[in-house]
Order: sequence, then structure tokens, then C-alpha cells
Amino acid sequence: MSEVVKTRYSDEELAEFKQIILEKLEKAKADYDLLRATITHTASNDTEDTSPTFKVLEEGAATLSKEESGRLAQRQLKFIQHLEAALVRIENKTYGICRETGKLIPKERLRIVPHATLCIEVKEHDKK
Repeated sequence: MSEVVKTRYSDEELAEFKQIILEKLEKAKADYDLLRATITHTASNDTEDTSPTFKVLEEGAATLSKEESGRLAQRQLKFIQHLEAALVRIENKTYGICRETGKLIPKERLRIVPHATLCIEVKEHDKK
């Protein structure tokens, strides 16, 4: 008796993954907005950026904090883009297929890293 090899996830499975991605996307966008507010000071009503009594070290710390927030915001934006691309793959019914091997990426991996485009074997091989 031959075993049927699945070439794609069912519509029900894709709907489950879509829900996971939408939840992660909502949280990622909220985190991104928070980071942007930190950088632009839109969330504060104080005189932090107008006070003439800033000391040099405080300015340095504020600049470093802004730079770090900027890097985190860029990383978050990239994550959002990856999640949105995963939603497109769901609509195209190509979601969960390893772009190197063409095999299905295990559900367990997709639940943890829903924007994954490579199966674990390829990912580990790339690290070497």
C-alpha cells in the first residue's frame, strides 16, 4: 500500500496558520508603534527634548537609547513584512512549503516560526 505524500496544507490547516499569523502580526505592529513612539517622543508630554539642563552623559544615553530603539524598530518592521508575506503565501496556497526542498515544513515549526520558508534540515545545513 503506497503512502500519499501531501504537497500542500489543507484549507483548514491554512486557516489555522492564518489565525496564528494574524495574532502575531497584531502584536508585532503594536510593538513597532511603541518603538516608534519611543524614538519620536510622541508618547510623552514632558520637556525631555527642550530642557537646557541636560548633562552630556544624559544626552549620550538618550542618543544610545534612540539608536537601540531604532534598530529594534527596523527589526520589528522586517518581522512584520515576513508575516505579511506569509499571509500572501496562505492566499496562494503555497504556505508551509520549503522553498529549497519543496517538502512541507512540519506544523510544529510553523506554529513556532509562522513565517518560515525553509524546513529545519535546510536551515541547519545553511548554518554550517
